[in-house]
Amino acid sequence: MTDLPDLLKADNQQPARTIHLVDAESHDAWLAAQPAPLRAMVAAQKFKGKAHEFAILPGGGADDWWVVAGVADRAALGPWCLAKLAEALPEGSYRLADSAAGAAALGWLTAQYRFDRYRKEDSAPAPRVLLTGDVARIEATVQLAQAVALVRDLVNTPAADMGPPDLEAAALAVGKAHGASVSVTKGDALEQGYPMIHAVGKAADKGFAPRLIELVWGDPAHPRIAIIGKGICFDSGGLDIKPSSGMRLMKKDMGGAAHALALAQLIMGARLPVRLHLLIPAAENAISGNAFRPGDILRTRQGLTVEIGNTDAEGRLVLGDALTRAVEETPELIVDFATLTGAARVALGPDLPALFANDDVLATDAAAAAMEVDDPLWRLPLWDGYADMLKSDIADINNAGEGGFAGAITAALFLKRFVPEGTPWLHLDTFAWRPSAKPGRPKGGEALGLRAMFRLLQQRYGRGG
Repeated sequence: MTDLPDLLKADNQQPARTIHLVDAESHDAWLAAQPAPLRAMVAAQKFKGKAHEFAILPGGGADDWWVVAGVADRAALGPWCLAKLAEALPEGSYRLADSAAGAAALGWLTAQYRFDRYRKEDSAPAPRVLLTGDVARIEATVQLAQAVALVRDLVNTPAADMGPPDLEAAALAVGKAHGASVSVTKGDALEQGYPMIHAVGKAADKGFAPRLIELVWGDPAHPRIAIIGKGICFDSGGLDIKPSSGMRLMKKDMGGAAHALALAQLIMGARLPVRLHLLIPAAENAISGNAFRPGDILRTRQGLTVEIGNTDAEGRLVLGDALTRAVEETPELIVDFATLTGAARVALGPDLPALFANDDVLATDAAAAAMEVDDPLWRLPLWDGYADMLKSDIADINNAGEGGFAGAITAALFLKRFVPEGTPWLHLDTFAWRPSAKPGRPKGGEALGLRAMFRLLQQRYGRGG
């Protein structure tokens, strides 16, 4: 993959092609002002000024040409306004004629993301460089794009190369880059201290043994926040095995961990004044003779007992132990990411993560932050009336709701049992995958809700906003 910092550079009047932006309101006037030969070339390229359209037009010299491109609103460029250009224009350097790229610089970078780990070296396309006069925004924009790329890389990597030890290595690399401390609990200590994480992962090969990965960073005097990500590196469904069609994309079931790690990278890169506690419960939900079974009773780190109604509802189990560990440090905010339920996708589709919150003000702030950065979320209710669906006749709680109703809500209610009253908590049930490409957003692993949560933290803790 092309190095992202090389794609967004300060404009020092170095040679570059010019991009003129038009929208529906300005298109006709712009076209009328062009000479007849250019109008003919615009018509030949079927350019009508719509978003993501563009035309290449000749300049005054033999090798001189420029670009006109359509956007939805020239006065308010969103993240994806320039993304199609970054995908389709010839190699070279470009600058906008009369406007700042602003938020659109992100899409310019993410559009040039390629997952090329398993491809020949000569498959990478040539880079397109954007020059900008808004030098102060370059570093933050590149950091955002690198965080998105980290999520995509981790999720796109097949499970054979992205097991629990590989997640551990990724966390160690991020921690080392920012001077954070990383600790890992596995083996007997995991079995004794985090019995649900151990139970979910114990059937995997020893090389993919389960573990709890923790990263700590920042001044202990600063407000403590916990970021948690579901790290199920592959989900067979366990003994309640998934069909092959349902298993095909289960390399992405560690997408919550990828989001959590990327958010930690953003927090540390921006040096937000917080005491960060990142937790990734990492396991493979495999099948063997010692796999946990439907009907088993698991004891949690918190002390609750859980009856296993379905071994394919394993993500909430590992998150329950991780939430308990986070709460022991008395954070003032908990955020968790998880590819938790198909029910959330049925309700909201692939692009819209479900947001659950136990604090209305926090939920409102999160939704506003999401809209500000065009990384939408949709709040679903923590409807306590459905808690009865998780009742067990022989244990404190069942891990699977009855009847198949309200699956995303009952999963969130299960997690809520591990969050004390009065501790602000956000739960994002995200997909971490894009089933079809859009400008700046290729098919495959995707960061959904990451930028929204980072903006919320920037606003809440007062730096980098």
